[in-house]
Amino acid sequence: MPAAKDERPRISSLGEWYEDLLKVDAIINGRSEALQASSLLCAKLQEREPKIVQRVRYLAAKRGITFEEMWLQLLKGNYRKLTELELKELQDLQSFTDGNDRK
Repeated sequence: MPAAKDERPRISSLGEWYEDLLKVDAIINGRSEALQASSLLCAKLQEREPKIVQRVRYLAAKRGITFEEMWLQLLKGNYRKLTELELKELQDLQSFTDGNDRK
């Protein structure tokens, strides 16, 4: 029977200073370092959520697709930067120009 795949996110080393801060913060809060790190990451993501949503809306509008379509592309790993040709084609769209020729 194959071992269950561990799908927990992996993070790189924090460095000595941040590792020490995390350890002390975890002890003060009566949590393991892993639980405290998870809690801190969730709090930071909640703080950044409006910015993340704004950026996804921008990327969706730029591609002429819905927010939901862009969100799913990002989640599924189908996101890619637009090519130079695609960017040039977007210059012709009314929503991305103000009537002036920009180069």
